[in-house]
Amino acid sequence: MTGPVLIIGAGLSGAVLARQLADAGQPVTVVEARNHVAGNCHTARDAETGVLHHVYGPHIFHTADTGVWDYVNRFARFMEYRHRVLTTSGGRVFSMPMNLLTINQFFGRTMSPAQAQAFIATQASGQPDPQNFEEQALAMIGPDLYAAFFEGYTTKQWGVDPTALPASILKRLPLRFSYDDSYFAHPHQGIPRDGYTAMVTAMLDHPDITLVLETHFDPASAPADAHVFWSGALDGYFGHSLGRLGYRTLDFAHQRLSGDYQGCPVMNYADIDVPHTRITEYKHFAPWEDHAKTLISFETARDCAEGDIPYYPIRLVEEKAMLAQYVDLAAGTSGVTFTGRLATYRYIDMDVCIREALDLAEVFLRARAVGAKPPVFSHAPL
Repeated sequence: MTGPVLIIGAGLSGAVLARQLADAGQPVTVVEARNHVAGNCHTARDAETGVLHHVYGPHIFHTADTGVWDYVNRFARFMEYRHRVLTTSGGRVFSMPMNLLTINQFFGRTMSPAQAQAFIATQASGQPDPQNFEEQALAMIGPDLYAAFFEGYTTKQWGVDPTALPASILKRLPLRFSYDDSYFAHPHQGIPRDGYTAMVTAMLDHPDITLVLETHFDPASAPADAHVFWSGALDGYFGHSLGRLGYRTLDFAHQRLSGDYQGCPVMNYADIDVPHTRITEYKHFAPWEDHAKTLISFETARDCAEGDIPYYPIRLVEEKAMLAQYVDLAAGTSGVTFTGRLATYRYIDMDVCIREALDLAEVFLRARAVGAKPPVFSHAPL
């Protein structure tokens, strides 16, 4: 193995990749701009309440990939946790994702699964090929449920009219004709007992891994014979030379109170006249702990500006056109591989980040062993 390996970013993608390469005997240096590891799944104990705070918003680990589940359990003790979400709409509280309880509550009925399915079919538009989010919702659940639960929330979350969003966003959300209110259906679900930052710290605890925090990496500073794994924003690598890719960012307004504020981890607010999209109460993510005080966050979404933390890629027509230009620019580079959520401009879950990092490490080691060029992208952004 020749030439140093630099990994830019100490989130899940960078940490898993670093550990896999180090375990294979390849020394690596991990450079992180923030003062902590774990990226946006960073967790820390709140000094006043003692609650484990998901600093950049709640993260629940869920996967059907047993290999990934076994991998993360090497570095953390995962506690069983099944995520449930409630939604306030029109002054009433409903179960989400949409299930038989939601439907019966909303319409004031006591329908059986078959009755509810037949009833929703009469509400739905029946449009055969929905072209946007709103059309998809009307085809699935009809105008009343769409207006109550999705129209306002989606507008607040994405900052655009739902007719401007692709239908695929809603296709990911389940519609259940049972009383199953589990938010995720994956067989493996949980939260690390000591938080994600402790897990990532354990991944990076290896004699062949050098961690450098609070350092902004300049691609031009990389040694000529180095290979760089870039997990930061794709446009950031090129100094935003073609413009800035669009992201949504989140603002959090925290409060510390006594007792239990809302009785659940997440309460969504669907009404357009309520500015925040949800309130998170963090102690409910760790029901095995007991806290007299509580920490809550009011969460609002807006367009990401320079200096903000990017959360969700917008990926509308304009962004996809610019993304294609950056992909072409990346194809002409050498000595760099773009990996992770930001570098591939996709919204992907934690388990997918980990799987792609595991696979990329294997591909890179094989390529280096035979003197071949590693891939430019761990996963195609388009």
